[in-house]
Amino acid sequence: MAKAKPLLGVVRSGGGLGLTAISYVCFDYVGQVYPTWHRRMQPILWAALVLVAVARTPFYRHWSKELRAAIPFLASIVFMLLALLCEALSVRFVTAVLGLDWHGSAAPLPDTGQWLLLALNEKLPQIVVDILRAHVITLHHYLMLFIMLGFSVLFNSIKAPGLGLAARYMFTMGIGRLLRAITFVSTILPSLRPWCALSRFPVPSHPHPWAQKYYMPYVSDPDAIRRLIQKDTHYANVQDYPGEYQPDWGRMSFLIDILRPTVPEGSSWYLLLKKAGGGCNDLMYSGHMLVAVLTAMAWTEAYGGWTSAAIWMLVLHSAQREVRERHHYSVDCVVAIYVGILLWRMTGFIWSAKDTSRARRLSKLDELQGRLIHAAKDSDMGEIRELLKEVELAGQESQSFSQRTILAFAGMAIIFTLTCVLLAFTLTSDG
Repeated sequence: MAKAKPLLGVVRSGGGLGLTAISYVCFDYVGQVYPTWHRRMQPILWAALVLVAVARTPFYRHWSKELRAAIPFLASIVFMLLALLCEALSVRFVTAVLGLDWHGSAAPLPDTGQWLLLALNEKLPQIVVDILRAHVITLHHYLMLFIMLGFSVLFNSIKAPGLGLAARYMFTMGIGRLLRAITFVSTILPSLRPWCALSRFPVPSHPHPWAQKYYMPYVSDPDAIRRLIQKDTHYANVQDYPGEYQPDWGRMSFLIDILRPTVPEGSSWYLLLKKAGGGCNDLMYSGHMLVAVLTAMAWTEAYGGWTSAAIWMLVLHSAQREVRERHHYSVDCVVAIYVGILLWRMTGFIWSAKDTSRARRLSKLDELQGRLIHAAKDSDMGEIRELLKEVELAGQESQSFSQRTILAFAGMAIIFTLTCVLLAFTLTSDG
């Protein structure tokens, strides 16, 4: 019976998280069938989740750990926001650099993954195809799943600190976004939806001066490309193109050459950048899949169990749907999966589910082993108790903050985190 009590405690403290998470995804999917009912019920569900988390706050025992993780958490937020800004600049550049004429005429690349899915549509039962096509889970859900995972620290479902897990997630996301921007800006790939740029972006029809000089004169002539390789220098004459529009952006005018604004949108670089969205080129690798994989990795390490397996199945469902709906090539999803896994493995120094206190206790026990053996030989029970107490204290976190400081921080942390959650849902409402 003594051994059963700890196990029972684990089940009680963490067993409901997986069921709650999957239930939330199912609840949102039902909203596609009953949208009016869903619009009314979703705010109630969100409010209920917030109230449950806030009600648990006074009983949380690890606020000192959260306080120590606050600075890495804030630094990770700043780093991720800067990475997203860099990515947004890169998205606009690769969309605008070749002009709308190129977007309308460039053929999509051959994708065997798309061919395979189309072939399976002809072989599989219709109900299976309908399930594969269904929008079971989206970007919003992956963010919500991670938020639920982070807040579950209040219920002892995962290891504290929750802000440490959030810091690792955002820092890894920032690195992934920077690598993604470097990747897709290096070689510009044609969109799988040739009409996208024409319908969404008022970028110039003609190519950027760089493309006019180094790309356009050689693109349709194999002999010209051969000669370019031999000379390794620009030699062809540039055609006459319209001049570039130059708005007055003050100190941000250096962005004009990158963003290529047009007259209707040239008054503000920030408003122009907000319209970039997900771009219209193929962006190697998939940003949506990176979010999905990092969420799945966080669940696998922090929580585990059947929920992690279910989330990985949803990740694969999302990947095939990205290819099926031609948001990305198959290679984008494949690369996003293994890059996300490797990046998450790389950043374990920020937060890890491993019990570091146990490692400290074992280290202290190894240090005191000789004294314990000597005390046991002398039957000195008092000395043995003192040494074991030292071992136990070695595994405990030092309490270096006052109770008032911890309570103030707890209130600010809950308010700040919930505000970030609200902003994340607002800014990703369009996917």
